[in-house]
Amino acid sequence: MSRSSRKLDHIEHALTTGQAGTHGFEDVSFIPNSLPNISYVNLSMQTFLGSLKLSSPIFVNAMTGGVAEAEDINGKLALIAREKGLAMAVGSQMAALRDPSLTKTYRIVRQVNPHGIVIANLGAECTLELAERAIAMIEADALQIHLNVMQELLMPEGDRTFEGYLESIARIADHLSVPVIVKEVGFGMARTSIRQLVEVGVASIDIGGSGGTNFAKIENRRNPEAYDMFDTWGLSTVQSLLEAGEINLKGTSLIASGGLRHGLDVAKSIALGASAVGMAGVFLRMVKTLAMQACLDRVDRLHHELKIAMVALGARTLSELGSASVVIGGDTARWAEQRAIDLRRYALRKEEM
Repeated sequence: MSRSSRKLDHIEHALTTGQAGTHGFEDVSFIPNSLPNISYVNLSMQTFLGSLKLSSPIFVNAMTGGVAEAEDINGKLALIAREKGLAMAVGSQMAALRDPSLTKTYRIVRQVNPHGIVIANLGAECTLELAERAIAMIEADALQIHLNVMQELLMPEGDRTFEGYLESIARIADHLSVPVIVKEVGFGMARTSIRQLVEVGVASIDIGGSGGTNFAKIENRRNPEAYDMFDTWGLSTVQSLLEAGEINLKGTSLIASGGLRHGLDVAKSIALGASAVGMAGVFLRMVKTLAMQACLDRVDRLHHELKIAMVALGARTLSELGSASVVIGGDTARWAEQRAIDLRRYALRKEEM
């Protein structure tokens, strides 16, 4: 099967399979503040991913490119990003690096949003030379390197060798002139992997937990010999954030992605250590089912939902939201106990002992 046909399959199956809903946010509850002493109109949603300054913590995460239908999708996503001040990552650009006629399916993002933050994307098998070409293709402000081991293993035409990934990421992070973001595609990250990426100097890590688009399920739908026992593989978004909280990030910023649905999920992600959140499935469904004005209104609602949570917690900034108290229960708490993660430090922030 051609790469373009595979990418079209991914779009179609992402829409039909939906979000897995196993992100873990239902186990996370805030401690409300009945006397917040702040005003809705004075809130700031500004944040940073390494050296990148974002006006919103929400960004359009990597989805597609390399197939004719993706040009229209990416153009609409770029318009939303432009109008609402969101950063945006494109899908893997390897298809266009191999076939330059597909460049326009990615380049449309920069054409529609000439002054916005645009993030290039390649797999961890890429070289420094390919990374530089991907950045030049869309005049990118950062490079996202995605990790998708389980997806590749389940993909009939996928890779079977994953040697040298960390060394390649280290070399690219050391030589590129733009920040490097490393992203899981939906299987989550444990502290060992996160620590390794911090040590090689990546600017940001997107923990990409399970709960959103399920690439194991998508590949199993494409594979005549499905291995559906792996449909539930990985760590949830919340579990991955807790894993990251157990190590010294040394200035590396965290991105939460994997099934976030609304502004309260965004707020919970920030409280668990994320500096920004990536949404893919939410935006894909927007542009495939709604008129553009309705898409823009939906982003306004996401921001409004986040601001409601901020006021109710007395958090004027995302930094203050990051220190809000949260109680974590359910299956996540039982899992955290096995991983020796002390959840009381999240529950008793700012409390007098």
